[in-house]
Amino acid sequence: MTQENPVTASPPQAQLRSPDVVMRLERLGCAHQCRLSFMRVLLRRMQREGWTFDRPVFDIDAKGVGVAVYCAHGPDRTYSLVAFGHDLPAEQRSDRVIAHAWDSTFTLFDGVPAREDIVRLSRNVPKQEAGRVSARELSVSRANRSVRMFEHAVSRLAAGAQPDIAVVEDVGYLMRTTAVYGSGKLGAADREAWGERPEFAGSFQPEMLSVYLTRAYTLDLVEHLARCRAPETAVAIEPHLRRRFGVGNSTGLGLAPYIINHPALFNNWIAARETALARVRALPSASAGEAAHFRTMLARARRNAAEWRSEHPVQVRKLAELTADLDRLTAHADGGALDGGNPWDRLYRWAEDNLSVEGQEQLVSLVLEPYGALVDGLAECMGADEARHFTIDGAVALTRLRAIAERVYAFALNVDWAAREANARVWYVSEEKLEPRLGERFDEPLAAYEQPLQPGRDAVRMLADIEAWQGENSVAAFLLRHPEHRHTARRIQIADRLAYAEIRDNTISADLLPIDLLRVKLAFFGANRFDPRSDRWLRINMFQDAPFPHELATSPVDDWSYPPPPEVLQ
Repeated sequence: MTQENPVTASPPQAQLRSPDVVMRLERLGCAHQCRLSFMRVLLRRMQREGWTFDRPVFDIDAKGVGVAVYCAHGPDRTYSLVAFGHDLPAEQRSDRVIAHAWDSTFTLFDGVPAREDIVRLSRNVPKQEAGRVSARELSVSRANRSVRMFEHAVSRLAAGAQPDIAVVEDVGYLMRTTAVYGSGKLGAADREAWGERPEFAGSFQPEMLSVYLTRAYTLDLVEHLARCRAPETAVAIEPHLRRRFGVGNSTGLGLAPYIINHPALFNNWIAARETALARVRALPSASAGEAAHFRTMLARARRNAAEWRSEHPVQVRKLAELTADLDRLTAHADGGALDGGNPWDRLYRWAEDNLSVEGQEQLVSLVLEPYGALVDGLAECMGADEARHFTIDGAVALTRLRAIAERVYAFALNVDWAAREANARVWYVSEEKLEPRLGERFDEPLAAYEQPLQPGRDAVRMLADIEAWQGENSVAAFLLRHPEHRHTARRIQIADRLAYAEIRDNTISADLLPIDLLRVKLAFFGANRFDPRSDRWLRINMFQDAPFPHELATSPVDDWSYPPPPEVLQ
């Protein structure tokens, strides 16, 4: 099995789900975290390889100002989160990417920073975009305190009491990141510098490590400030309650174009998950232990749905559907659905007829839970070398390119692209922050700045020019005359090789929900409890219930992705 072709697998598997089903925005926007999500991959690897952790520097004052260093020591290398705390006035606290100041700023350092490194970083990391880091840094990030939770936790701990469990459950984090930048941004190391390191195999592993260590910092910071405020009475957070804190995140449109601009990478994420599902569906039977494991995780997923809060009408509807679906699924499983032959395939087929899309995608994640040995190795296939797929094969017959386009973009052939509703949106890049934005085509003068993020429309335009083409029957000849279609020809050839490379929907329509694009990417990160704040940004929680660095070696393997049973919290 190679990184570039994760669907080539030796274990028996059922037929993969069709891209025409999987790659619709309605379904992508119902994705859930699973065993292949990047946070879970990271913690499994660190536990398996016996990583150790320490905190050589914690020079933070009573206002939370200073520097701390958290080191993660792997078999071959050490990585260090360098955290800077700031005294941020409340009126400057903002989740917007255009903010200029934050409660804490971070960088993930390659190695253990010397004193001079920390001095250099202190002059740059707090400035974020206005500063510059070096190739010794793998990521740059920032976070703000939760207005509701942070002061509540400090004051309660200082008084010798634990944070109110109701508030903890309602908020779920002490700090919320607003950006985690990597892969060359702000001068940080390009992916080529570390992409072949085995500890970072897969996707987004440096960023996940940065957030994981950030979580440890936020809990330590709260306990430290409580001790500074009342050294005689302050207490630490009890371990079971400590685990309930994750790291919040506010994610906007910056993530949405990423999966369109990285078709090979996105294919490998989806293909790995679909291969995992196909392997499980091909199993001829389920042992008693495997069935019991599934039921346990189903019960925990029901608790997760019950505790999931959102005020966005789309998510409110999805939560109602999910809650009903999980009740229905539980009754079906308890009624003997896992007995007999091919239980998982039968269960999935039943779900297609009886559950909403939200419930079906939750089931996809749940059926993988008992089968780590069968599916976890697919995580190694989830990286991609996009440049490998960038070259256009000009020798291909134009008729062949046309046939592929008509198959992959069949959905687009049925769209009336002359209608305002079909062309309502424009993807562009803001001048101020160089971040992706989504504008209204007929209300704003943005067409001149449009980014190529509407593959369906562009494919239809290319097909129209092919229809009128009278020249040589080769892609090269056509593109010499029509260079405006080069990016579309490239995407078509990629989609021919990689079945899940292309979203099968209109990405500029009036009814587009950008949060669907955000959710599928964040689900692969491992996020949970998606809370849209509009159709263009949402909040999530990362690493909630995960073991902390000092607990990782002795914690059950990969048993934190759904809320623990209620008795654990008592």
